[in-house]
Amino acid sequence: MSGNLVAIFYARHAGFGAKPAILWNDAPVVDHAGLPATVGRYRAALAALGVRRGDRVMVKTENSPAFIYTYLAVLASGAIFVPMNAAYTAAEVALLIEDAEPALLVHAATTPVPDEAAAPVKRATLEPDGTGSLPDLAATLEPDLTVEPVADGDLAAILFTSGTTGRSKGAMLSHGNLSSNVAALHEAWHFSPDDSILHALPLFHAHGLFVALHLALYNACALVMLPKFNAAEVIARLGRVSVFMGVPTYYARLLADAAFDRAACASIRLFVSGSAPLLPSVFDAFAARTGHRILERYGMTEAVMITSNRYEQAGRIAGTVGFPLPGVSLNIVGAERRPLPPGEVGEIEIRGPNLCAGYWRRPEATAESFHADGCFRTGDTGFKDAEGRVSIVGRSKDLIISGGFNVYPAEVEIPLAEVEGVVDVAVFGVPHPDFGEAVVAAVTVDRAD
Repeated sequence: MSGNLVAIFYARHAGFGAKPAILWNDAPVVDHAGLPATVGRYRAALAALGVRRGDRVMVKTENSPAFIYTYLAVLASGAIFVPMNAAYTAAEVALLIEDAEPALLVHAATTPVPDEAAAPVKRATLEPDGTGSLPDLAATLEPDLTVEPVADGDLAAILFTSGTTGRSKGAMLSHGNLSSNVAALHEAWHFSPDDSILHALPLFHAHGLFVALHLALYNACALVMLPKFNAAEVIARLGRVSVFMGVPTYYARLLADAAFDRAACASIRLFVSGSAPLLPSVFDAFAARTGHRILERYGMTEAVMITSNRYEQAGRIAGTVGFPLPGVSLNIVGAERRPLPPGEVGEIEIRGPNLCAGYWRRPEATAESFHADGCFRTGDTGFKDAEGRVSIVGRSKDLIISGGFNVYPAEVEIPLAEVEGVVDVAVFGVPHPDFGEAVVAAVTVDRAD
């Protein structure tokens, strides 16, 4: 399928109209038949606020059904969705407003944003409980049920990177990028309308927005939403769903709760982990406790999902992120982009229909990250085994060169994490008068004993 992502979702809801699309506070708030009208009111509200095709709409608020309606309304309008971490400071928001030049800023009234003198942009409010001036306006309007036709290359969203190496860069993701990725995940993870997803991930992040939410909408699933992750709240609802997606911290916290056991997971067919490395010790402990092997995958803002372990339980291998998704090519290269043999660590390069068009108004950054042949330099290092299965070692900029030897942090972090009593560990390099760099580990230990 191609075209506007919202039109793709709606087309796939045919025949499932009476099925709940979103559940909030354990109650259905909209079914698949009613979703277009609800989104259409928000689309009309955006138009009343001056949003037009190609405009950027920035959103800074917490999870709620209204967040989803706003997102879909932006895409249906042919505008570009720009989510922000709800924890960003006013100064950080001001920089992103300067970069994106949005037509509208949607934010919670209590969240830090720059004042209008510092950032003169039209505003509307959207609170974590789903109230605010935007939903109030939407409630007064007739729904605009039209969905703007778009080409696959037209932008759907701009997601700004964390900016750990400088000012944040906005990855430009198109409707084609997002539709191709959700279709690949649908096949790889065996999704169907019989599924229901427990969603506790932040919607401002690619994992929560483009993976969990998109898979629910693409498959006419029921989406059971939580405002944020809470182990007890998740455990109480696992028996009502078939899929849960999280980050490694979520799984560690679930394991720390005695109520989390096989019985709590009886209805689950798939646990997915990503956004950070999952320690083999957590993988093994989870399997022992629940009988489920977590499926780990690899992705990034610029390309959404890139690889995945096999769906079958035996194909979910601790410490690996699996194989490239259909249509995605992934190469491990050394100096001068020399292809490296299995087992040898190098930089990961990718290419595929999921790959963003570059960085918003940052031609220099785009040129640094994209080769002339269209391959993207991920900045991650890793290797393939003889079967082509990928393992991530770390970031190329995190490489420590000590006495002429290359030391990748993950090589030290993983064995340290296996030591009894170690809760978390981070390895980094510091200047050393003899070796150039020395390897240092910061370790968090459990002192419960």
